[in-house]
Amino acid sequence: MTGEHAKKNRSLTIITSHVNADFDAMASMLAAQKLYPDALVVFPGSQEKNLRNFFIQSMVYLFNIAEVGKIDFSAVTRLVLVDTRRRTRIGDLCRVLDNPELEIHIYDHHPKKDDDIPADKEHFMLTGATVTILSGILREKNIPITPEEATIMCLGIYEDTGSFSFPSTTEQDFKAAAYLLSRGANLNVISSMITREFNPEQIGLLNDMILSWSKRWQKWKTSTPFLPWR
Repeated sequence: MTGEHAKKNRSLTIITSHVNADFDAMASMLAAQKLYPDALVVFPGSQEKNLRNFFIQSMVYLFNIAEVGKIDFSAVTRLVLVDTRRRTRIGDLCRVLDNPELEIHIYDHHPKKDDDIPADKEHFMLTGATVTILSGILREKNIPITPEEATIMCLGIYEDTGSFSFPSTTEQDFKAAAYLLSRGANLNVISSMITREFNPEQIGLLNDMILSWSKRWQKWKTSTPFLPWR
């Protein structure tokens, strides 16, 4: 959708995340776009350098993007926030919070605070990555995911969990990664994009572990009901 269309549309849904968006924020916006296909994705500020370069080269075609400056803020009737719930972290987009009839949907994995933006609909879980929550919802709803989308979403999990080394990593992050691998996520692309230092042996062991989860998931889902996302 062009900026001109964004200005003319009098009932907009926009998806955004925090300024200096990382891979999890970007992956979460992509996943949210699958849930809100008519929405505009708006980056509220500059992305991290590695994210920006990857985005420009590989991903622009996957997003229905609009620039902040071309959005008619008074026309925004629904705001979808991913990977944040803080007014101070969404840049100029905080202006839409003053719209009297604004509906706010939040998908986030950060601990709640007293000054969080209040939500009309909220999906919260203490996972290592926000895209873990969103990929689980997509799976529950049987919304198709392309291999390219699965790769980006899995990249968000790897990045925000430190390739599953951070103490904030949960079982749900492993299961979400296994599911995304079953949908065609490319581990070679993910490994090349992760900037943290791992030696080849560590990367190999980690990939073997996630692939094992993926194979177990394929067997498990045919025999055991599993709905951990609600």
